[in-house]
Parts: sequence; structure tokens; C-alpha cells
Amino acid sequence: MTLKEFSIKKLICFFVFFTSTLGVYSQEAKPNIVLIYVDDLGFGDIGVNGAIGVETPNVDRLAASGLNFTDAHSTAATCTPSRYSLLTGEFAFRNNAAIVNGDAPLIIDVDKRTLPDMLKDAGYTTGVVGKWHLGLGDGKANWNEEVKPGPREVGFDYSFLIPATGDRIPTVYMENQKVVGLDAQDPITVSYTSKLDGYPIGTEHPELLKQHTDVQHLGSITNGISRIGYMNGGESALWVDEDIPFDLTKKANEFIDKNSKNPFFLFFSLHDIHQPRIANIKFVEASTMGPRGDVIAQMDWCVGAIMQKLKEVNLDNNTMVIFTSDNGPILDDGYLDYARELVGEHKPGGKYKGAKYSVYEAGTRMPTIVSWPSKIRPGTSNALLSQVDLYASLASLVGQKLKNGDAKDSENHIEAWLGLDKKGRDFLLEEAYTFGLRMGSYKYIKPQKNAQTPQWIANKFVDPGFSTVPQLYNLDVDPFEEENIADEYPDVLKKMQKALSNILSEK
Repeated sequence: MTLKEFSIKKLICFFVFFTSTLGVYSQEAKPNIVLIYVDDLGFGDIGVNGAIGVETPNVDRLAASGLNFTDAHSTAATCTPSRYSLLTGEFAFRNNAAIVNGDAPLIIDVDKRTLPDMLKDAGYTTGVVGKWHLGLGDGKANWNEEVKPGPREVGFDYSFLIPATGDRIPTVYMENQKVVGLDAQDPITVSYTSKLDGYPIGTEHPELLKQHTDVQHLGSITNGISRIGYMNGGESALWVDEDIPFDLTKKANEFIDKNSKNPFFLFFSLHDIHQPRIANIKFVEASTMGPRGDVIAQMDWCVGAIMQKLKEVNLDNNTMVIFTSDNGPILDDGYLDYARELVGEHKPGGKYKGAKYSVYEAGTRMPTIVSWPSKIRPGTSNALLSQVDLYASLASLVGQKLKNGDAKDSENHIEAWLGLDKKGRDFLLEEAYTFGLRMGSYKYIKPQKNAQTPQWIANKFVDPGFSTVPQLYNLDVDPFEEENIADEYPDVLKKMQKALSNILSEK
């Protein structure tokens, strides 16, 4: 080999290494992507982040093999808005996205391109298994036939869904937008406005309940649980709450098996640890915290089962697994399971203030782990990141250019997600019935004209963070957001107010 040939070969090897590090891959080398999206899991609810009273060995192993992010966020402190932003790359306030009922229409415009749409363009097969809660149909859904629009119309090739949440009617699974196991002679009717005959009602038959609940959840009773809304029919299709983690994991693993020969994207959207927290007998007393701790252990089992399946089909090294949650933790969200009384020394939000429904930091600062053994070096990252950025970041990873109008608020931070950049975002928006903004260690909370906590939030023992004056905190020295330093740092305050105003005014 001549010196010239050696130099050219060396240059080619360097180029291949450099481009693969930046995430530019050939079709054959594209990683599978598994997004494990837990519900209501707080930053401190996993072992690697300091959980007390429950063990999460599978999640901890995932962290040991990848990057554990300390400052990664959902876009909102509630579930539907976070899911909307994740899949569209757009802040939820732009579509007035809020928590929806089980009979709500699909809130994603079918003409809007989504994360799964983009990955399909890159050659991926796409699937969603688990909690949906983004609406289905056109608002007049007939649950006895195919309900559309739904996941297929927004980019998913396959779907197996909990239509809304476990605490909302209808309590049936849907596979590819049809109710699973439905008897045509026993059709389903759903209402969120008036009682329906058929299943007993929580207000009338409290003696039938496995867990007592607040007034909001005293609708139709199925499997001993009173839900929001009313339903009749569909008895053969009803899920059993205790079996949900096994049913969902089975379907997720079947999707992996079926698509193991070509690149796939799996959105595995767990119901745990959302209320009602009904642990399978396998996990009862798996923690010292009662049902909430037990379903954390149950969630961890699901993660382990997925990782084991990836190993079985020899995809564990070339699969990017993203583990995170949709919003902050909540102890009392309507069902009486003694989570507040049994929490002990455990801190669901870690060292941070706030919860689900709150603009304080724990409302959106999520446990977040990214593992990809063949590409990501294990460690910890303090990069400031938002789930809204997964759209643009994964597009960069798989070599897709965003089209005009796509993912309006999504920024490409693939190097941060891979551990190559330690900074991440300049500004990060937090939505929670008001707005918060992060800039480095600074946190700004927009004031409100009326700072009174709504009674429905107060009933959940949550401080939403409302104030009639601007709030500014330095999280490096004050992670619990106790000392408002707005008057001391007027320049920082002004800069952040302007940045937030610019975001909110963009069309």
C-alpha cells in the first residue's frame, strides 16, 4: 500500500467514524427506537435518582448502560399536553391541548406531520402500545366499529390502546382502532354527560368498590373500580386492571418480534403509575409505600421485560431506548390508596418542589434515561432538554430533513441526547396552567392576575405555583424554589420575560 493509498484509507475511516458519531446512518445501520413513556412517575421515583421504599433494578440497569439526565423535561405538568407535544414537536398551548375525556375527538390534526410520520419516511415501522389519551374519532365515535381518525391517521402502523386512561370510560382495549373482544350482540355506549343503565354507578353502590374515590370518579363501575364517565355494553371486552401491565407488555414484545428484521419505532406508553393504582398480586407489597410503590415495582418489571425481549432478538446493542415520564408525581389524584400516608421518607420529586399540575420544577423535570450500548457512553448528563425536541433530534439522527411547518417548537439537540453536548437548550418552556421558563439554572414563573389555587387542585394537595408577582429562582442554590430573587436580578428577569413573551406570541 502506497503512502497516498494509506492516507486516503485513513481519511475514509475517520469520515465514517465522524458521521456515525453525529448520528448520520445508512438505512441498514439505523437504530431501532423504543420510547418507554411512564405515567405520573416523578424524578425521584426510581432507584438511581434516590427512591426510598421501592427498588427499580431494571430501570437502574438501563441507567447504568446509558445516560441518566438530571435536567430533562416533559413540556407540561399534565398528560395530554405532554403527549401532544411529544408527537407533534409543538407546544400544547398552540392547540389549547388539555386533559381530555374518553369520548373526546382526536386532538392532533391529521394534516399535521408527526414524529411517527417522520420516522416512517425514514423507513421505520411504527407502533404505539398503551395509554393514548389524545382523543379518538371525530367526537361522535361509534365504539362498535373502527374508530377513526386515530393513531393510524397520525403516523402509527400499529396500535394497541387504552383509549384514554384507567380512570376513564371506556375500559376496553383497542387494537388497530377496533375494540378487542367485543360481542356484536352487546354493543358499547359511552356518555360523559348522563348516566347509562348497565354497570353499577359509584355514587349508588360504594360497597362494590375496591378503592373509594372522590366525586369526580364516581361514574360506572367496572372490575370493582369507579371511573369518570358512564358506559353500558361490551362486557366481554372489559379489561382487568390487574392484568394491564402484562397485556401491554405482551403486545409490545409481539411488535418487537414481528418487526425485528427492519428498523422500528415503538411508543410503549405505560398506564402505571397513574391512578387507579391496582397492582397485580405479583407486586402487592413489593414496596413499603402501598399501592403507589407497588405499581412503581410493576412498572420496573415491564421495563425489564422489554429489555429482555430486545436481548432475545439480538437488538439490545442497536436499539435506542428512551425512558421517561409524561408529567410530575402525584400522591392523591382522587382514589384512596393512602399514598400520602405511606410515602415515608421517599421524595417523589427528588429535591425539587412541585408535582403533577404544578409549574414548580418537579411538575416537568422527568426521570430520563437514554441507552444505546453501541453508541452512547454511560454516565450522567446535566443538559437542559425538552421532550418536544425529540422530533427534530431523531429526525437528525435518521437523516430526515424537517419540512416547512413541521415540529414548530422542536429543536435539534441530538448531540445532547447522545451525550456529546453538555448544554442543550438556551430556553425551555414549562406549561402548567401558567408558564415557567428555564434559562440555565434560572427559573422564571409568569405571574397571574388571580393567584388563588382552584379548589380541584387544592383537593389534590398540590401547590400550582401561582402568584400575582413575577417569580425568579436560581435552582443551583435553591432547588426547592423558596427564595424569589426577581427584585435582585432585574436584568435576568427582563431577559426571561422577553424570551417567554416571544415564545407565546409566535404563530
